[in-house]
Amino acid sequence: MYAPGGAHVRYVRRFFMFARTLKYIKEAQILPRISDTERQALEAGSVWIDGEFFSGNPDFQSMMDEAYPALSAEEQAFLDGPVEELLHRVDSWKLRNTRRIDDDTWAYLRENGFFGLIIPKEYGGSGFSTLGRSSVMMKTSQLGPVGTLIVIPNTLGAAELLIAYGTDDQKDHYLPRLATGELVPCFGLTEPTAGSDAASIKAEGRVFKDDDGEIKVRLNFAKRYITLAPVANLVSLACQLHDPDNLLGKGTLPGISVILLEKGMKGLYLGDHHLPIGAFDNGPIFGEDVVAPVDNIIGGRDMAGQGWRMLMEQLGGGRAVSLPAGGVASAKAAASAVGPYSIVREQFNIPVGYMEGVADKIARTTALAYIMESSRIYVCAGVDRGHHPPVISAILKQQTTELGQSCLIDGMDVMAGAGVMQGPNNILGDGYKSAPVAVTVEGANILTRTLMIFGQGAVRCHPYALPTLEAVQNDDVDAFRQAILGWMRHSVTNFGRGIVRGVTRGATVKAPVSDETARYFKKLGWASSRFAFLTDLAMFFVGGKLKQRGKLSGRFADALSWMVFSITTLKRFQAEGARKEDLPVVHWAMKYSLLQIQQAFDGIYGNFGGPIGWLLKYPGRFWLRVNPLSNGPSDAEDRAAAAAIQSPGEQYQRIALGGLGAPRADEPGMGRLLHAWRLVCEAQAATFKVKKALHKKQIKAPNLLEAVPAALKADIITRDEAEQIKNAEKARLEAIQVDVFDKDDYYLDSLSDLPVKTQFGSAVEDNDDVAAEPALARAAND
Repeated sequence: MYAPGGAHVRYVRRFFMFARTLKYIKEAQILPRISDTERQALEAGSVWIDGEFFSGNPDFQSMMDEAYPALSAEEQAFLDGPVEELLHRVDSWKLRNTRRIDDDTWAYLRENGFFGLIIPKEYGGSGFSTLGRSSVMMKTSQLGPVGTLIVIPNTLGAAELLIAYGTDDQKDHYLPRLATGELVPCFGLTEPTAGSDAASIKAEGRVFKDDDGEIKVRLNFAKRYITLAPVANLVSLACQLHDPDNLLGKGTLPGISVILLEKGMKGLYLGDHHLPIGAFDNGPIFGEDVVAPVDNIIGGRDMAGQGWRMLMEQLGGGRAVSLPAGGVASAKAAASAVGPYSIVREQFNIPVGYMEGVADKIARTTALAYIMESSRIYVCAGVDRGHHPPVISAILKQQTTELGQSCLIDGMDVMAGAGVMQGPNNILGDGYKSAPVAVTVEGANILTRTLMIFGQGAVRCHPYALPTLEAVQNDDVDAFRQAILGWMRHSVTNFGRGIVRGVTRGATVKAPVSDETARYFKKLGWASSRFAFLTDLAMFFVGGKLKQRGKLSGRFADALSWMVFSITTLKRFQAEGARKEDLPVVHWAMKYSLLQIQQAFDGIYGNFGGPIGWLLKYPGRFWLRVNPLSNGPSDAEDRAAAAAIQSPGEQYQRIALGGLGAPRADEPGMGRLLHAWRLVCEAQAATFKVKKALHKKQIKAPNLLEAVPAALKADIITRDEAEQIKNAEKARLEAIQVDVFDKDDYYLDSLSDLPVKTQFGSAVEDNDDVAAEPALARAAND
């Protein structure tokens, strides 16, 4: 018998106390409920450095020990050889206007293995690393449709899914043909009613037994926004699989599946184009009673209904590759242009880059290019080491595409009319026009920021959130007790830790380095403690309403994103030898990053709501502002950071132009600008002598060029210096010119008078094998 008040009675009392608490939390919906699709997303991929920040006490040493590799010799040779040659072969201006990739370019891509970068060597591909593929995509991203043609076969789609989940027969049949470019893939996911909410797709695949006794799938669907659809001959189609007779043994509704369809199958129609900004091959796909063998399901019958898990697992790494590569390329393109242009272009008798307003834009572009490149390499290396971090990948996708766009906007501002006037010599205009595409695709950034990063991260990366949620949903009182007690200890610890670190401004945080960047680790440790505690408050006091509180969760996402960027920036600095010449850029980058974290916290404090919200908004926000993480870079630091890319040399190459190719001096746009920049910089000393003589009125002339003969005659400069100035000024004037068109080239009078087809009015009467109108009508009605 147990004595009254003994251990057994205390256990029973605690059990009922936690049972009542669990019941209350569940009925009050204090914590968000996890749907089946959300559960699969949460279980996909892995927690990585994001988990360190949610812990409140990040292990900076382990984060700095992560790999930061260089490309392999084979990958570097491919970039220096076939990729560099491709940049010179493609006439970007012609391609931009015709939107047609010519046969010679198609042949060059096939002959040089551009379609098989992701495919293992045993299937005829190159087997490049994630970093290698990302580097190719970054270098070719400025080639418009050609860049897109390289990206799609080497990222999420047929090859990647087959490598991860395909049967041996599927790999043997498809991968060699994909590697050679015989098969050009597209991925059919998005529908008129299923965009960012991809789990709601309506495309239907119905399993049935054909007259020949074989189990097959009959498909009806209408997809849109499918990149490469107009030129593809292999479709990876995501559909909801229905099996009314349970022929596959997985129930009547197995779920989302991915099925391979080849062009020419009866009822499959593809070939029409959408016309996206920054035109590239993209269009709708329709299917009316398309019949495919059940073995065309990627992974075979065993993977029927596993399509959503497949997509979530691969997106965990996939989002870290193509779109971030393009975002980084945008930032580097802007930096590589505005640095030289700001020296070549003069106003008020000085280079515009010496003006503080312009230097501010250049400094920001320089630092963001440095930050974004650090994140690209760090995360690609992590994926290559086996991490599949969905939260980190979402951060990279959302932030790099938006930051790349902002760099282009700043670049256009610096280049002014030269950025606005289109033509072969325009450097940034095409990237500027195309930037919204990257912001939109693979999950619109609005939802990525407000739902995915923190919504998924708070549950998946927090040490106690997911176990608590699972215990609540499973009515498991013992598991709930263990999880909630652990969570309480975690929260109290971070509250106390945050106070100590706030008062000491991070002095108690251990930094893994001893140089002058050590202070940034201390501030990041301080920020992490605050972030972790605020996350706990949000989970408990906002809970199930976090999905609706998108602005609040978006600010949490911003804080997490810039903490991640801070670590990758510090890692890059150390990995590249802690170069002293890079310190102005690193200081600017870190102060700016910490300022973004500070502003995110300020927004959280000011908009939390409820009783806790009052404490945060008034006393909390006051303390936050009098004791900030950062006030941002100073004006003097703007000038120092901008200077890093305003002089030719190794630093400019590393931060700005490196990875984008080497334009020849006779090529329009960047080639012409860089040629002028080199000559202007070489002539700077001689030019200064002449300008000084003009200022002191030792010689008289209306402008620099006309002052050269007088300066030569007065022995102010030598004959070689005079020639230097003349060549530099000639190149300068050529570099700042913009393209001019006569009326025959300017006016395009041959635009078709035919009405533009709508999504569901795509005429298919010319295709005798397709009777798509019933399916299109049903889709339109849906």
